[in-house]
Amino acid sequence: MCAKKNVKTLVVNHIHFEESLLIDFYKNILKPRLIEEKMILLLRQGKISKWFSGIGQEAISVGVSMALTNNDYILPMHRNLGVFTTRQVPLYRLFAQWQGKASGFTKGRDRSFHFGSQEHKIIGMISHLGPQLGVADGIALASKLNKSKQVTAVFTGEGGTSEGDFHEALNVASVWQLPVLFCVENNGYGLSTPTNEQYYCKNIADRGAAYGMESHIVDGNNILEVYTKVSTLAKSLRAHPRPVLIEFKTFRMRGHEESSGTDYVPIELLEKWSKKDPLKHIENLLIANNIINANTIEHLKTDISKHIEQQLHVAYNEPEITANKTLELSNVFKEHHFKHIPKQAQTQSLRFIDAISQSLKQSMQTHHNLVLMGQDIADYGGVFKVTKGFLDAFGKERVRNTPICESAIIETAMGLSIAGMKAVVEMQFADFASSGFNPIVNYLAKSFYRWGENADVVIRMPCGAGVGAGPFHSQSNEAWFTKTPGLKVVYPAFPVDAKGLLATAINDPNPVLFFEHKALYRTVKQDVPANYYTTPLGKAALLKQGNHISVISYGAAVHWALDVLDKHNNIKADVIDLRTLCPLDMDTIYNSVKKTGKVIILQEDSMFGGIASDIAASIMEQCFNYLDAPVKRVASLNTPIPFAKQLENEYLPKRRFEKELINLVNY
Repeated sequence: MCAKKNVKTLVVNHIHFEESLLIDFYKNILKPRLIEEKMILLLRQGKISKWFSGIGQEAISVGVSMALTNNDYILPMHRNLGVFTTRQVPLYRLFAQWQGKASGFTKGRDRSFHFGSQEHKIIGMISHLGPQLGVADGIALASKLNKSKQVTAVFTGEGGTSEGDFHEALNVASVWQLPVLFCVENNGYGLSTPTNEQYYCKNIADRGAAYGMESHIVDGNNILEVYTKVSTLAKSLRAHPRPVLIEFKTFRMRGHEESSGTDYVPIELLEKWSKKDPLKHIENLLIANNIINANTIEHLKTDISKHIEQQLHVAYNEPEITANKTLELSNVFKEHHFKHIPKQAQTQSLRFIDAISQSLKQSMQTHHNLVLMGQDIADYGGVFKVTKGFLDAFGKERVRNTPICESAIIETAMGLSIAGMKAVVEMQFADFASSGFNPIVNYLAKSFYRWGENADVVIRMPCGAGVGAGPFHSQSNEAWFTKTPGLKVVYPAFPVDAKGLLATAINDPNPVLFFEHKALYRTVKQDVPANYYTTPLGKAALLKQGNHISVISYGAAVHWALDVLDKHNNIKADVIDLRTLCPLDMDTIYNSVKKTGKVIILQEDSMFGGIASDIAASIMEQCFNYLDAPVKRVASLNTPIPFAKQLENEYLPKRRFEKELINLVNY
């Protein structure tokens, strides 16, 4: 023991620790331990539904949290209770969360640690484990762009390092030199699978070299080592932003979750690690150096236990949650008040692709926090040249070439949104969104409903057949996403609409999939207003009016329908261009069907499970008494999209539409 400026310190391994800090270490580990012991008891009593124990691993959560500032983001996992308690998250809210009460962070919509709190700079996980790693990249990118000197720490387990998201996120962070601490809790088992069946390298930290990334191995059960190493690294990262991989060696003393038990773990392994209990380690150190004693320990346990019981009482007394259909539906999207910016008189003749490019450029000028990301979009201008010249106009920080890793880049976009920025991601082809499907449908789509965090992200989707590009570059895969609550889906057919709808999509704080048919890029021209303007989502366009039949379509298929009607000018049709598939303008559809009594729906997508099926079903439910004939759907064949022109022509519904239209008019 020594004194310096009247501050008592303890020297451990040549490092001075203030006694008050050591006591905080102990209290901050003791608190989650006592909470866990209580939760395990409540689980057995049936008062909570599930528990993932972090007993024996608390030094990592506590040490990392204490080493960072409260302004640094942390993305924890389901064994990181110590992150929440160290950041002083109110216990009654945690207890309410685990009981499915309204004052929990997800209002009963999700369980466990599947939530975040912007107030505490904590961003929770989803069950798929990997996406938060890329989200951390996005938060760190925002910090770097804003020069805020924040450090982002993200947790995963050794099992999660086998997921593609782990490798994609590390690669992006390394290429862009993002200030992320990738914290791997190597606790011996992924559920029941031991580490020797999870990876073949000696240490997970060894993987850092493959990404040109600094890496460290830390004793995860020694809070002094955790705190010292993370503190040193955080200070360094603020001065010299870069990613660092830290492997914390620890052990999971209980089952993957309580019901799974630990029968598969050799007893000698449990006995070995029980002797390395992080709580006992710091407790013994403090007792040995007369910093605390048995009375102090008992007093601390009593105080914390009383606080736990008091906060549990608050949660218990909260009434059971009441289901409210209106509230549930209204909480799928963040409320957005459309700001109408009108078109001005001055126009210029633009191709579809030029309208997209102009809208994107004007949005970049309007939103200085907007970042574009995609493969080859910078110097090259993208494969379709939509962003040609953007690098010179806006710089490489805002127009970012990405590695080929759709999942991580979509996650990065989510991280930018969490940090208060906007992102537009260009899929090189809409088909490739399958490689980023998980973060789109499980992270972006569900975050606002689950815990009120919106995803201010637009994903541009060059799509469609008719260009001889074959099965992997031609899909019209909008139905993958219209099925998912929480996503907005836009699919324009004309340059004027494309420009205004893209501006609105970028203004909207919710995730938008923006489909752009490749065959329209350079074949369709229109006089487009030169100014920045907006067009509302969820409002269809009535292109032609007539009493014989209602023709409903979107995208390139709108042009096919118009071409057929031009050939048969005796057919007087309402032609509805949907423009937006979610939200869908059913009012315009119903009004037209009630007038004409006949309806045909044309889509480029294959028939089964497409948007036409839902529209047809809705018409049958709401307008059955007005129909003079069965609702007709016309779509592409239920096959993958072929390459050869003759096969592609047969696949697409252009010719079949003409025949079915005439038959239905004459029904």
